[in-house]
Amino acid sequence: MSGGRSASVLPGPGRAAGRTGAWAPGRSGARAAVAAWAPLVPALATVLLLCAPVGGGAVPGGGSAVPGGGTPADVASAVLVVCGVLGLLRRGARPLGRTAALVLGAPVVGLALATVTSTDPAASLTGLVRQLQLFVLVPAALLLTLRGARDFRVVAGALVLLALVQGALGVHQYLTATGASYMGQNVRAVGTFGPLDVMGMATVVGYGLMAALGLGLAPAPDAPRWQRPAALGCAAVLVVPLAVSFSRGAWIATAVATGSVLLLAGLRPAVRTLAVLVALAVVLVGGAGVGSALLGERVASIGAVSDAPDRSVTDRYALWAAAAGMWRDRPLTGVGLKEFPAHRDGHASLGLSSGGDTAGAGVAFRREPLLSPHNMYLLALSEQGLVGATALVGSWAALLVRGLRRLVRARRGRPAGCTGDGCPADRAVDCGLIAVGLLVWQAVDFVSSDIGGPSTVLVAVVFGLVGWWALAPGGSAKAAER
Repeated sequence: MSGGRSASVLPGPGRAAGRTGAWAPGRSGARAAVAAWAPLVPALATVLLLCAPVGGGAVPGGGSAVPGGGTPADVASAVLVVCGVLGLLRRGARPLGRTAALVLGAPVVGLALATVTSTDPAASLTGLVRQLQLFVLVPAALLLTLRGARDFRVVAGALVLLALVQGALGVHQYLTATGASYMGQNVRAVGTFGPLDVMGMATVVGYGLMAALGLGLAPAPDAPRWQRPAALGCAAVLVVPLAVSFSRGAWIATAVATGSVLLLAGLRPAVRTLAVLVALAVVLVGGAGVGSALLGERVASIGAVSDAPDRSVTDRYALWAAAAGMWRDRPLTGVGLKEFPAHRDGHASLGLSSGGDTAGAGVAFRREPLLSPHNMYLLALSEQGLVGATALVGSWAALLVRGLRRLVRARRGRPAGCTGDGCPADRAVDCGLIAVGLLVWQAVDFVSSDIGGPSTVLVAVVFGLVGWWALAPGGSAKAAER
C-alpha cells in the first residue's frame, strides 16, 4: 500500500532491491533491510512497548479519559500517525478510495458534534483527541503503513508475543499470589497493567489468542512447516492466563470470536483445531489445577448475573441505567465526551456504590470511583448521542461486513502459483481470519467494557489491522501493495 511498490520489487531483510533471491552483503544489504522494516517500527513499538510496566498510569473506570501523561505506546502511536502523514505528503497521491475514507472518517462527525454541543466543550476536547487517536488516526495510519500480507502478519505476530509476555507474568502472579486482589486473595492475573487496568492483560491475551489462531488455521503457502503447530500451541497456552484473569467479559468474547473463526476456517480444520485446543486447555487448566475453585465460582457467576448478581454486576446495571438516562435527556448529541462522570449521580439509582475496591500487584488498597458505564455502546450513546453512536458503530459494522465478504472470496481458492506477498490482499486467508476474529472479539467485549487505561492503544492497532483487510484494494498483487 505504501509507496506503490509491488511485492516483486519489495526488498526483504538482507536482500537488495530488485534481487529477490540473492543475498546482498555490505551496505546495500543493510539499506535493503532498513527499507523493508523501517516503516513497521512505529507500529511494532506501539504494540511491544506495552510489555514494559506502565507505572500505574491506568485510568480508573475507563471512559474517554487519556491516561495521565500518556504512555510510551501512546507516543509510538503518535509517531506512527506522523510517519503516515509524511508519507502521504511525499507521495502526493490519494491514499484511500471513497469507501475507505467514508468508513474510517464516519466517527469524526459524531465526535466533533458531541464536542461542540457538550455541556463542557473545553473538557470534551481531551476526549475528542483520544477517540480520534483510537478510532480514526492510528487505524488510518496503520492501514497506510501495511504494504502487504507480510507486514500484516508481522504486526499480528507482535500481538502474539505481547500476549505471551503479559500472560506469562499473569500466570506467575496467580501462582505466587502477587496479582490483583480477587475475593480476598491476590491471585488475579493483571500483567504489568496493575489493578487499575484490571482488564488490560485479559484484553492483550484475547488479541494474541485470536492472532495465533488465525496464523495456525490458515498459514501462508510459503510459511515454515513449524508455524501451524507453534501458532496453535500459543493459542492453547494463552487459555491459561485468560482463565486466571477472572474476566468474564474476556471469556465470553474469546468464546464467541473463537467459534466464529473456526466456522469461517472450514469444518474440517475447525473440528481438528477445536479438539486440540479443548484437549490442551483441559490439561493446562484442569489437570494442572489452574484456578480450580475460584475459576469454578467465577464461571458459575456468569449464569447468576440475573438471578443473584454480585456487587460488581449490580453496580454495572446501575451505570448502564445512568447512561440510558443521559441519552434520553439528550438523545441526538449526548452530554459530551468525558462528561459521563459529571452527569452520573444525577441519573444513577441509590443502589450504585461509591466505587470499586482495588489492591494488590504492588498497589495499596484504595477505592476507585466508577467513572464509566463499562459498556462502549452505552458510553457512546450517552456521550455522543444517537448521531455519534450510529456513526461509530456503523463504521465497525461496515468493517465487519466488508471483512467477511473479502474472507469468503479468499476461501474460494488461491490462484495457481500464488504464494506469499505476491498474492492479492484478499487471498491471504490467515489475515482475514485474524481481522474478523479481532473485530468480533472487540465487538463482544465492548458489551462489558469501554476505553480507558494503557492497554487501550491496542484498540487502535486492532482497528488498523481490520481496516487494512476490509478496505485495502484487492484484485492484483500491485494493488495489494499500495
